[in-house]
Amino acid sequence: MHKISLAIFALFLSCATWAQENTARPKVGLVLSGGGAKGFAHVGVIRVLEQIGVKVDYIAGTSMGAVVGGMYAAGYNAKQLDSIFQITDPDALINDYPIKSSRISVDKNDEEKYSITLPVRNFNVVFPAAYSKGLYNYNFLNELTLPVHHIKDFSQLPIPFLCVAQDIETGEEVVLKEGNLSKAMVASSAFPSLYYPVVINGRKLVDGGIVNNFPVEELKKLGMDIIIGVNVQDDLKKESDISGGASGIVMQIANFEMANKMRKKEKLVDILIKPQIKDFNFFSFRNGREIIIAGEKSALEKYPQLAELAHYTQGVTQNKGTKAPDSIYVNKITVNKLKYYNRDYVLGKLRFKSGSKIPTKRLYNGIINLNATKNFKRIDYSLDNSSNLNINLTENDYNTYLRIGAHYDHVYKSGILLNLTQKHLLFMNDVLSIDVVLGDSYRWIIDYYIDNGFNWSFGTRTRYNRFNYNLENDFQQGKTFKKLGISTANIDYNDFSMEGYVQTVMFKKFYSSAGFEGRYLRVQSNTIKDTRGIFENDFLFNFFGRMKYDGLDKSFFPKKGWYFSGDFQTYLFSYRFLRSFEPFYMAKSDFGFVLPLNNKLNVFVQNEGGFTIQNHGSPYLNYFLGGYGYNMLNTFRYFHGYDFFSLSGDSYVKGTITVDYEFYRKHHLNVIANYCNIGDDIFKTGEWITSPNYSGYALGYSYETFIGPVEVKQSWSPETKNRFTLVSVGFRF
Repeated sequence: MHKISLAIFALFLSCATWAQENTARPKVGLVLSGGGAKGFAHVGVIRVLEQIGVKVDYIAGTSMGAVVGGMYAAGYNAKQLDSIFQITDPDALINDYPIKSSRISVDKNDEEKYSITLPVRNFNVVFPAAYSKGLYNYNFLNELTLPVHHIKDFSQLPIPFLCVAQDIETGEEVVLKEGNLSKAMVASSAFPSLYYPVVINGRKLVDGGIVNNFPVEELKKLGMDIIIGVNVQDDLKKESDISGGASGIVMQIANFEMANKMRKKEKLVDILIKPQIKDFNFFSFRNGREIIIAGEKSALEKYPQLAELAHYTQGVTQNKGTKAPDSIYVNKITVNKLKYYNRDYVLGKLRFKSGSKIPTKRLYNGIINLNATKNFKRIDYSLDNSSNLNINLTENDYNTYLRIGAHYDHVYKSGILLNLTQKHLLFMNDVLSIDVVLGDSYRWIIDYYIDNGFNWSFGTRTRYNRFNYNLENDFQQGKTFKKLGISTANIDYNDFSMEGYVQTVMFKKFYSSAGFEGRYLRVQSNTIKDTRGIFENDFLFNFFGRMKYDGLDKSFFPKKGWYFSGDFQTYLFSYRFLRSFEPFYMAKSDFGFVLPLNNKLNVFVQNEGGFTIQNHGSPYLNYFLGGYGYNMLNTFRYFHGYDFFSLSGDSYVKGTITVDYEFYRKHHLNVIANYCNIGDDIFKTGEWITSPNYSGYALGYSYETFIGPVEVKQSWSPETKNRFTLVSVGFRF
């Protein structure tokens, strides 16, 4: 009997203790509003919650609140969130990857030649539904959430989570509580017109900020006892504070309903935190550090209430932090059926195969490459619980593009580039590109390419190139000019070529190609009116082999990466109008890499060289060094300190060191030193490894614009004591 009484007492005591703990341990919800870059303040608030010891039981967020809240729910602590957002590329958040992945062929021309691209459908220009696909954000969040990618029910995350989006077709609010976490966060933050809608379960979803920017009611429904709310949305402004003219007034009017909703929602939270960030706006991503600090300060103002709440959660551990894996195993790759592109094309762009463990960066670079083709308006992918990579692509409903570029340099002078690109012309995976340059030097290129990815691809290229320039070098040690009684000549250089080639991907990184080329070269002087002014008039036929890897993050002013290119040509036949011909061979290689010293200071090191086997008998087939800023066609190469094409020989070696300092966003100062040996048979004589015979230096300023870099350089050579001021504007073509 005594034992029974003790048992009943113990049960009663445990129940009473449970009831007391249940009362003393309120469920805490955290609701985070949207607000673009101002949402960085959420990170500062979370840092204070962790420092005080407040345990969060459920998180609800919208837009940027969904992104920060979702990552916190996935296991990242405040310190990690701070570090992650500090390294985020502000440009990439909006521009869908400004970086250049390692790719060859016509795909990379968009970045290196064209300033404007206009899609065309039925002879009308098509304006895209949004500025960006948001792929940088999707990749970024996908990588970070890999540790929890197997969790499809968000209530099973380290901290339960939900977010809000809006159905763009019905206007309905959509609460996302399950599925792919990264996709849900991207959908909730897909600001209309800036980002494409995100398709989830057949519904096209956009930013939930309009329909519910502060989902406090959802936490109430889930039984949260105490709700902490962080609101970074702008309040209505006084008329005197409205900036931007008419657009500012329109934004104020559009904000009426949201502001009224927010006032009502704020009354539903128990602890309201409103960071003082009125000096920042939706796009102030570069001010992330200041915004995070503002969030911390505003949270500390609520210290008494938060400390009292933390008293009930002592001993309860919050996020210890997590880490995204450096590599993943990809079991299978599935690709949905496409109309214009086959599986080989997609795998070729991904540049990795299934059944292997790959670095996570390689996966996301593959998605970048797919996006860079501009062939897909939606790119959706996910890694399932069986490590299968499922890719779902939606092709563009247009396949014609008009592109425009502009450039100026001292050789080709001014030029406007007009391009017509037609995809899916004859076969799957094919593209036809026609370039026409109008200006001081008329030129054109016609490219046709069938891209079969890892399998052999095929292409043809026809090109006409010309320029006119005053030369003080006749490339024959002055013999020609002396014979003609002149010291300089106005040279008209004409080059017409046709080539066919096959291309494939080697080692998943290098592009290698081989083919044949027919080339007509005519060099004449307008200074001399008779036939003596025709210096070269030949048609040559050659076979070539090429290999190239380009891992630089940008074509101009790279901050990381390396590249390599190699070229070998066998000239077997020539119909020479001026002299006899014997077969000869030419080989050239180019290698460079970036040494980043810090975020603003980089050193770019380049080494290159070329040689000729057998005497080709024509000085105009030599390597030419000098000048800067022009399109480096055939054997023309840059060399600071010397005039254009003023150094020549059948072989050369050259080294260049460029120190680039980005002193202000997109504004660069650069110091360049280059050295070379060039002449005939320098690899036979051993002169290629002697001290440099030629050197030059340059100091320059560059500014990155939408048409390409605007560059001004002052160069000098200690050998000649000559100085040159060079100006180059726009992408080179």
